[in-house]
Amino acid sequence: MHRGPDSRSLSLMSENPAAAIPTEIVWSESMLAYNFGPQHPMSPVRLELTARLASEFGILDRGNVTVLEPAVATDAQLESVHDADYVQAVRKVSANPDEPDEARGLGTEDDPVFEGMHEASARLAGGTLQLAESLLAGRALHTVNFGGGLHHAARGNASGFCIYNDCAVGIQRLLDGGVQRVLYVDVDAHHGDGTQSIFWNDPRVMTISLHETGRTLFPGTGFASEAGGPEALGSAVNVALPPRTGDAAWMRAFHAVVPQLAGAFQPEVIVSQHGCDGHARDMLSSLRLSVDAQRQMMLDVADLANQLCGGRWLATGGGGYDIFDVVPRAWTHLLAIVSGQPVPLQTEVPKPWRDYVRDRYGVDGPLAMHDDARLWWRSWEVGYDPNDEVDRTVMATRKEIFPLHGLDPWFD
Repeated sequence: MHRGPDSRSLSLMSENPAAAIPTEIVWSESMLAYNFGPQHPMSPVRLELTARLASEFGILDRGNVTVLEPAVATDAQLESVHDADYVQAVRKVSANPDEPDEARGLGTEDDPVFEGMHEASARLAGGTLQLAESLLAGRALHTVNFGGGLHHAARGNASGFCIYNDCAVGIQRLLDGGVQRVLYVDVDAHHGDGTQSIFWNDPRVMTISLHETGRTLFPGTGFASEAGGPEALGSAVNVALPPRTGDAAWMRAFHAVVPQLAGAFQPEVIVSQHGCDGHARDMLSSLRLSVDAQRQMMLDVADLANQLCGGRWLATGGGGYDIFDVVPRAWTHLLAIVSGQPVPLQTEVPKPWRDYVRDRYGVDGPLAMHDDARLWWRSWEVGYDPNDEVDRTVMATRKEIFPLHGLDPWFD
């Protein structure tokens, strides 16, 4: 038996017209200041092209959408999840780029120092913080900061292109605002280590990360045995998938772990990180995903938020380094889904956008909003194959985590 795209996910948006989903999107050209330099893979061009493509589809102008100018987070807000001396260290190198602090990850090859680094980083964190506040106030049900998702930053150091962890800042604001259970779902190719570490011993937050195994990819963590601190055992969930994992295997793993634990945890809000660097074209991972599969996971997270949280959902971007072909398409799909009206897969990329990319960057952009992938997967209910490396990975996670939530690793 094979399973294709979840029928509930695919029908969700038709049952919830866009006008019924108050949505906030963080976007401003000021976000392009988060810029490590022209040779760095994390180019701000990916944000510019995403916003431009989303605008071609009219997503930012939908009647239910409010576009927010991101505010720079204050030191006190950043210190809700970061050490105060780390924030001061970022401020210091931001003002004096010639004096890096490599002990804190500031001035490394991954995180080179640039003038204004603190303000640029705090602005991205401030955007996610604003979305959390909107969810608390009831101003929006769906929210997205596609410039966020900086999940490697830890309490006291920068890491992996991430200075401040906006995901953690947003989650902590939700907790401080009275939310009792937050589910964090991370589908970036790289393990969401910083967010996991910040909430390692907090039972109010469940972090689920699907990623390429740390045996072959930065940051070298994220194994099934990493299950949370002594006061929050079972709150950290990791599915470490082998290199070259493609759509069918990835979706099988997602559906064998995420919906079951989400149902057991019963979150009040879902925060998700949608790094698209697992795509087959991306240069910084060895995964083989399509935009089609990435879009389907967005629909699945939307479905979980609708089922479990009354729709309360805060989505972010993350990694993604094929800045012309993959990132704008993936995150335009995210913006469309968050705002309640998906762009159909079989849609052409608007010609004005492709013309702009060619004229401005000398690159031929993609022709369609899909990769023409055969999107299907074998559901876990079909059975466990001990000779399959992905199945062994999934079973390791289920055996480690499921009993801690009253679930059977073999059957649930």
